[in-house]
Amino acid sequence: MMRLDKFLKVSRIIKRRTVANEACDAGRILVNGKKARASYEVKVGDVLEITLGAHPIKAEVLNVSEYAKKDSAAFMYRVLEE
Repeated sequence: MMRLDKFLKVSRIIKRRTVANEACDAGRILVNGKKARASYEVKVGDVLEITLGAHPIKAEVLNVSEYAKKDSAAFMYRVLEE
């Protein structure tokens, strides 16, 4: 398992961990339909709803790994809706 803010950074959904942390604090990130804190432990199968800017993203967590190279980061999640 991994913290939500770290997952968002490693998977490159959000570029910086501090931005991910602030988005969690502002209530812009939902996990399985509930507001999530940055310290939430992400598990495979969780559905993330991220509202940043004009395009909300809904994604399912497929893989949780500590490190990911640029080309493998996209395999950590699957976009359900944009």
